[in-house]
Amino acid sequence: MPFIWVWVAVIILSVITEVMTTALVSIWFVPGAIVAGFLAQFDVHIGVQIAAFIVISLVGILLCRSYLLKHKPKEETRTNIDAIVGEKCVVTERIDNYAGCGQAKVKGQIWSACSVNDEE
Repeated sequence: MPFIWVWVAVIILSVITEVMTTALVSIWFVPGAIVAGFLAQFDVHIGVQIAAFIVISLVGILLCRSYLLKHKPKEETRTNIDAIVGEKCVVTERIDNYAGCGQAKVKGQIWSACSVNDEE
């Protein structure tokens, strides 16, 4: 019976850790601790409780990992400047690095532009 409090503590710490992080870090331990706590209620040997905790936690991790890998986005969405790198543009204002002027139109948007080479 005293081991049930250990499993309750594991549940509480796992939930607190999960709330404080932005990723799925410790939620996997909650179902394992619930089952281990249930076993502790019936005075099952501590070794069986620990084994059940480990097995159930690992099964949860592996099942969710395989699901998430199967359903993750294939391609990263480019935004801001990354979305126009390598695109063709139309120069709308003379580019002069020394004068600090220059504009180009890319995908319908006007952007400040500069030359890679100061001599051109």
